[in-house]
Amino acid sequence: MKKKISFLVLSLLIIIASCSKTGEKLGGSPSPIGEEGVTFSTSSGTIAGVSNVSASVTELKGGVSSISGSAVVTNPVIKNILSNHPEAQINGNNVTVTDVEFRITTEGVESVYGLQPGIIVKYDAKVGDKYKVGDGITREVVARSTDNDYFWGGMLIKVIQVEENTNKFGVKKITYWANHRFGLVGMEFQFDDNSTAKFPIFASAQNN
Repeated sequence: MKKKISFLVLSLLIIIASCSKTGEKLGGSPSPIGEEGVTFSTSSGTIAGVSNVSASVTELKGGVSSISGSAVVTNPVIKNILSNHPEAQINGNNVTVTDVEFRITTEGVESVYGLQPGIIVKYDAKVGDKYKVGDGITREVVARSTDNDYFWGGMLIKVIQVEENTNKFGVKKITYWANHRFGLVGMEFQFDDNSTAKFPIFASAQNN
């Protein structure tokens, strides 16, 4: 049974939150993926010491989707990273987070709060495109499928791969995979010790 979107994804997003703004904003029409009540799934079972995950879009206001969730986190590396940010509430192995914000449209995905604010991906992106989001952080399109070559949800799909040189709070790099129909379909975190945690993402809605 698939669980709701891995809480690790949400939690690690808020540890690199920033109030900085970027000039580039995402266009496009509001996506069904960002509507209130939409849930997300990841692989069943425990991933990187994270289990009992639960998250969903709790509010859509002004084109911005707020996502909240909770989980059990036993991985000491991840728990130590989360402890560096006041917005992560930790009680033993139980962790909660609220109001991670994204702008999700038919054009792509933009982080608003909880991740360095700025464009994550545009579906018409070309390899080499870069999205500068402040604090020396850049998201760069490093690959774009020409064939259905990315295994996801029991099938092969085309994806755009974006890498972010995070280098904050124990996270060295974040890699995103996105599809124009299904939105963000995967995220991988590379930590300072070079260990990684990769999560497939499945939304309960999709673009038309």
